[in-house]
Amino acid sequence: MPVHGFLVAGGVLHERAATMDLKAQLCVLLLALGLCVTLQVSAQEEDVDVDVEDDVGDLGDDELLDGEAEEEEKPAPAPAAAPTVTYKAPEPRGEHFFAESFDKGTLDGWVVSQAKKDDIDEEIAKYDGKWEVEEMKDTKLPGDKGLVLKSRAKHHAISALLLRPFTFDTKPLIVQYEVNFQNGIDCGGAYVKLLSQSPDLSLAQFVDKTPYTIMFGPDKCGEDYKLHFIFRHKNPKTGEYEEKHAKKPESDLRTYYTDKKTHLYTLVLNPDNSFEILVDQTVVNSGSLLSDMTPSVNPPAEIEDPDDHKPEDWDERPKIQDPDAVKPDDWDEDAPAKIPDEDAVKPDGWLDDEPEYIADPDAIKPEDWDEDMDGEWEAPQVPNPACESAPGCGKWERPMIDNPNYKGKWKPPMIDNPNYQGVWKPRKIPNPDFFEDLHPFRMTPVSAVGLELWSMSSDIFFDNFFITYDRNTAELWADEGWGLKKAAEGAAEPGLMNQMISAAEEKPWLWVVYVLTVALPLVLIIVFCCTGKKKPAPSAAEYKKTDEPQPDVKDDAEEEEEKDEQEEAKAEEPEENRDDAEDSPAEAAEEDEEAEKQEEAEDQSDEKQEEEVLRRSPRSKGRARKE
Repeated sequence: MPVHGFLVAGGVLHERAATMDLKAQLCVLLLALGLCVTLQVSAQEEDVDVDVEDDVGDLGDDELLDGEAEEEEKPAPAPAAAPTVTYKAPEPRGEHFFAESFDKGTLDGWVVSQAKKDDIDEEIAKYDGKWEVEEMKDTKLPGDKGLVLKSRAKHHAISALLLRPFTFDTKPLIVQYEVNFQNGIDCGGAYVKLLSQSPDLSLAQFVDKTPYTIMFGPDKCGEDYKLHFIFRHKNPKTGEYEEKHAKKPESDLRTYYTDKKTHLYTLVLNPDNSFEILVDQTVVNSGSLLSDMTPSVNPPAEIEDPDDHKPEDWDERPKIQDPDAVKPDDWDEDAPAKIPDEDAVKPDGWLDDEPEYIADPDAIKPEDWDEDMDGEWEAPQVPNPACESAPGCGKWERPMIDNPNYKGKWKPPMIDNPNYQGVWKPRKIPNPDFFEDLHPFRMTPVSAVGLELWSMSSDIFFDNFFITYDRNTAELWADEGWGLKKAAEGAAEPGLMNQMISAAEEKPWLWVVYVLTVALPLVLIIVFCCTGKKKPAPSAAEYKKTDEPQPDVKDDAEEEEEKDEQEEAKAEEPEENRDDAEDSPAEAAEEDEEAEKQEEAEDQSDEKQEEEVLRRSPRSKGRARKE
C-alpha cells in the first residue's frame, strides 16, 4: 500500500478510537451516577436504622435483657419487620420552671376553665370544649400520652401554675412544647399563653381577656399559616399594655400543619433583647425586640403637628399651562375626527332597495295578544334572505376614515411652575408620648401556662411542655421526648421506593418524571455502548469524488479467486489450441513478450495515476505551498 494509503487508514482508526473513548466515558459517567443514587438511598435507610438503634441503646439494661430473652425464645424468627422504639418518659434535668409530659395519664395540676366569654352569644360563650389525656391515634410509641383537644367548633381553656414565677432579669427564657395536628388543621390555633403574675389570677376563670405576657405557637386559618410570637409591653408613661407582634417568618410553614407529624416549637428570649423561634430545633425566625416588632416598642421622637394646616396660597403644582401661549391661526378645532372616504366605491351587486332586516313571515300573533293593552302586534325582525348572496343591502354609505386635518381642541403647552413650593407636609413637633425603653426583655413576670383556643379541627395533640432558662436542659428534655418520637416516626415510615410510589399516586404526573429519570440513562447506555456501525468500504465512485487514494493491493481472497478462474479457463480450452501452442513455440514466445510489454505499460499507467492522485491531494498541495 502507498504511504498516503497508510496515512488515511491511520486517520480513520484514530477517529474510531476517539469515538469509542467518548462512548466509554459516557457509559462510565452514567454508571457512576446510578451508583451514587443507589448509595444515597442505602445511606438514608441506614441512617434511619442507626437512629433507631441509638435510641434503643439509651434504654436500661433490664429492658435490653427482656428484649434479648424474647429473641432467644423464637428459634425461627419471621422476616425482619420495621424496628421499634420503646418509650421512656422524659425526666427534667437541671433548673426548670415547668415540665409536663402527661405520662401519668391524668390532668393533675391542670385546671379546666369554667368561665364564659363576654360579649358573645350564650350558646357559644362557654368554654365547654373537652380535654383528654391519651395516646395519639396512630402512635408509634405505646405508652406516650399527651393532652388532646377533643372537640371541634368549641372554646377550650386549660392552664397550670409554674413551679415558681419566672422573672425577666439576667437569664433567658426558653419555652418549648410539641404539637401534632392528627386530623390536619382547617382553622384554629395551637398556641400557648404565659399568664402574667397577678394576685387576681384565677385559673378557673381563665378567658381570652386574662392578662398574659407572651403568646407563642402555631395558628392557621384558610391558607394563612402563622407562627405567633406576641408579647405585651407596658408603656412606662401611661402604664397601659400594648401587644407587639414579631415579623412573619420567611420560611414556608405549610408542611408543619399538613404532614400530621409531631413538631417541636421553641421560643428563646435573651436578656440582650434578641429572640429566636425554632421548629424541630431549626431556626425559622429571629430578630430583636427593639427593631423587629410591630408596632415598634419605642414610639418616634417626633410626630406631625395635628394642628398644622396647609396655607390656602400653597402651590403644589409642579407644571402649569403656559400663560403666554397663543393658538395658531390655522388650528381648526371644529374639524371632525372622522370623514367619509372619497375614494371608496360601492360594491357591485349592492341591493339598495332591499332592507337589511324584514318581518319574520313565519311569525304568528299570540292568541292572548291584547292590542288595547299590548299595542299593535308586529312580527319580529329577521335577516333578509335576499342579502345573503349580495355584498350588502339598504342605502350604501361611504366608510369613515381618520381626518388628516383633525387636531382636536387646542390646549396651551405645560411649563414648569415658577411658584411651585413642593408637596405640603405638616411640621414636626416633639412627641408628647415619647419614651425610650432599651430593655423590653424586662417584661411582666409569668406564673402560669395556659391554652385558650378555638378550633374547627379536633384531636390536636399537645405534649412535653417545658420552661427553663438553660438551653442545654431544654435540649436534653427535647431529645428524650420529641427526639424519641422523631426516631419512632422515622422507623415506621416506608422506604424511599414506597414513598415515591405513594407520592405518584397522589400526583400522577410524577410517573413521567420517574420514567424519564430511569429510561433516559438506559437509552443513552444502549445508544452509546451497544450500537456501533462499521464504516462501509467506499465505492469506486466515492474515490473519484474525493482525494482519498484507492489501495493497489488486492485482498488474498480476490487473488485466489482470480487464480481459480484462470485454471478453469485453461481446463476448458480446446485440445486443438493446446496442440497448436505446443507445435509453435516461436509464436508462444512472441505472445509472452507482448504480454510482458502490456503489463509494463499498465504498471507505468498505474504509477502515473497514483502520482496524479498524490499531487492533487490537499496534503500535497499544502506541502507545495510551504516549499
